[in-house]
Amino acid sequence: MTDYGVPREVRDLEMRVGLTPASVLALVEAGHAVYIERDAGLGAGFSDEDYRRAGGKIVYSAAETYGRAEVVCKIARPTEAEYRFFHPGQTLLCFLHLQVASPDLLQALRQYNITAIAYEMLAKPDGRHPILLTASEVAGRMAPQIAAQLLQSNYTLPGRPSGLGILLSGLPGVPPATVVIVGGGVLGFNAARAFIGAGAEVIVLDKRVQTLRRFDETFGGRVTTMFSNEYNLKRVVKFADVLVGAVFVHGQRAPVLITREMVRSMRPGAVIIDFSIDQGGCVETSRPTTLRDPAYIAEGVVHHCVPNITAAVARTTSHAVSNAALPYLLSIGQNGLLGAIKLDPAFVQGINLYQGKLVHPSVAAALGQQVEEDLQRALQKVGKITDELE
Repeated sequence: MTDYGVPREVRDLEMRVGLTPASVLALVEAGHAVYIERDAGLGAGFSDEDYRRAGGKIVYSAAETYGRAEVVCKIARPTEAEYRFFHPGQTLLCFLHLQVASPDLLQALRQYNITAIAYEMLAKPDGRHPILLTASEVAGRMAPQIAAQLLQSNYTLPGRPSGLGILLSGLPGVPPATVVIVGGGVLGFNAARAFIGAGAEVIVLDKRVQTLRRFDETFGGRVTTMFSNEYNLKRVVKFADVLVGAVFVHGQRAPVLITREMVRSMRPGAVIIDFSIDQGGCVETSRPTTLRDPAYIAEGVVHHCVPNITAAVARTTSHAVSNAALPYLLSIGQNGLLGAIKLDPAFVQGINLYQGKLVHPSVAAALGQQVEEDLQRALQKVGKITDELE
């Protein structure tokens, strides 16, 4: 039996929760114990009674939640205030984004010999990222509602008296908004789908021709596709009403594809939504914002760069992430982490630290750290993993 813990998220307006009652029920029925901090699910619409009925055990502090848990299930990476609750040898699963986190998080994970598994990096053998995929689907489908608000005439920001007053769909005789999406992955695909549904003109750039072909075939020519390079990016940003950054590189900081010079060439009052901000951002002028204060003006352009934007639809996101994470959690509970890796070798791609040792090469490179090569190789030798690590 494995003891799981679900602490209440503490970041401002972070209302998502690590596990839903449905997932708690599945873990309990598999013979495990799940400890949920009081009111952890309230922001997502799940009461403590919902968790009790699912077989969860309500505890009354973060210290007790962490203290009882062998495996901690969160959404956002821990804050400095939470480090003191760690205990040696714990396993932590969350959207870690260690490449852009404060250095003190890495220090705390090392100090407590934490095995840290990044949801955004867990992958299937075919390269798909099942948990990141769900969050990206949510974020992509939110893009039009974010853009629509920022374009409204009644949306004001310091340095800009009002929004451009553009309706995404336009009207007969009035052209729709032009939306440029940089990156044709899951987020970009879902954003394109949602913007098309809203009636906008959509242009997608990606460096993979097969990805552009998929857009063309799926949307029947309703999306203009372009190969992503500096020349084309400079061309399209000039006339974009909305620019969506949807770039993701496994285990690395997002590349900066939109330079400050390109931003300066945009129409004053145009909108940038940089969804890559949780990986550092793909726009040079981007900086992280919050749900409480989501947008700012830089070079005359509105920037929306909220790393945890899906917290704005906390219930939907919690369901989606919890459903996608559940098979991994059940496998850890039934087989232990090493057994889970043996059954699914791709599991190792999500492990940033193993018992406090940095084992992911690209994360180590992004942090300017040395990877524990012997341990990393041992993790990859799945057939011998039990002999070498236990």
